[in-house]
Amino acid sequence: MSFTSYEPVTQRLHRSELAVPASNPRMIEKASRCAADVVFLDLEDSVAPDDKARARRNAIAALNDIDWGGKTVSVRVNGLDTHYTWRDVTEIVPVCPRLDMLFIPKIGVAADLYALDVLVTQIELEQGRARRIGFEAMIETALGLCNVEAIAQSSRRLEAMCFGSGDFAASTGARSTTIGGLNPDYGVLGEADAGGRRAYFQADPWHSAQARIVAACRAYGLRPLDGPYSDFNDADGFRVSSKRSAALGFEGRMLIHPSQIDGANDSFSPAPDEVVRARRIVEAMAQGARDGKGAVTLDGRMIDIASIRMAERVLRKADAIAAAKP
Repeated sequence: MSFTSYEPVTQRLHRSELAVPASNPRMIEKASRCAADVVFLDLEDSVAPDDKARARRNAIAALNDIDWGGKTVSVRVNGLDTHYTWRDVTEIVPVCPRLDMLFIPKIGVAADLYALDVLVTQIELEQGRARRIGFEAMIETALGLCNVEAIAQSSRRLEAMCFGSGDFAASTGARSTTIGGLNPDYGVLGEADAGGRRAYFQADPWHSAQARIVAACRAYGLRPLDGPYSDFNDADGFRVSSKRSAALGFEGRMLIHPSQIDGANDSFSPAPDEVVRARRIVEAMAQGARDGKGAVTLDGRMIDIASIRMAERVLRKADAIAAAKP
C-alpha cells in the first residue's frame, strides 16, 4: 500500500437514489415514504424553465415540513452554466437545516466544485450551521471525465460522484438507444468455428467511463454511483445492468422511477451467502494471526490480507443495511 491514502468521507447507505421532480409536491410526499436510501429533489432536467422558481419553493417546503425519518435528502441544483444555480443555493441552504447534500450536475472541472464550496461555506458560517452539507457531483460530459481525478480531490464536501450516460452520450457523440442501456451495434465478432460461422457478442459502451469513475472515487474516499436506466419497464435489463455495476465497484445508482428501488437495493446489497463467507474469512484470518500465519486456506483457497479488506467491506455494508431497517 502507498504511504499516501485518503480516508473515506461521510459514510451513508447509498444503494438507491430516487430522482423526484421538485415541481410535483404529490410525488415528493410519496418519495418520503419510499424504500430508497437517498431521495433527491430535482430542480434541473425534470423541471421546465417556467417552473424553476415554484420548484425551488416546493423543495424548501418539503425539506422543512415533511418527516423524512432517517433517509438522506438531497437537492439537485441547476448546472453552473445557467442563471438558476445561485438562487438554488442561496435560497435553499440558509433555511433548510434538514438538507443533507447538494447534487451538482454537469461538473466539468475541479474549480466548479470549489466555487460552490466557497458559497456554501459562507452561508454555513453566517447561519452558524453545525452540520456540514455534502456534495454529490454528476460526471456526464467528456470534459468531466477527462478531469475526474482532479474533481475527486476538489472539495472535502464531496462525498460521491455519479455517472450520467445520457448527457455523456450527447457530449461524446456516442449512439445510445436508451439512457443506461446498450447499443446493439457496439460489439465484437468471435473467432470462426469449424463451419466458418462467427458469433456476435454485444459489449458495454459505458464500461471504460464507469471504471474510471469507480477508480477515482475509491482512490479519494468517495462513493461511486452509476447513473439512471431510463426504461423502467425493462426490469430484467435494469437488474442485469445494476448487477454489472455492483460487480464493477459501484456503491449504488440513481433511479428515475420508484419501481426500480427494490431492484437497486437488492443488486447493491451483499447476498446472504456472501456475508456468511465474509465472516468466515475474517474468522479464519483471526485464527491464522493467533497461529502466527500471514495467509491461510479456506475451502481450498488461499486467503490473505487482501481477502480481509474485501470481506470487511462486505460486512460494513451488511451492517449498515441492517442498522437502517426499521
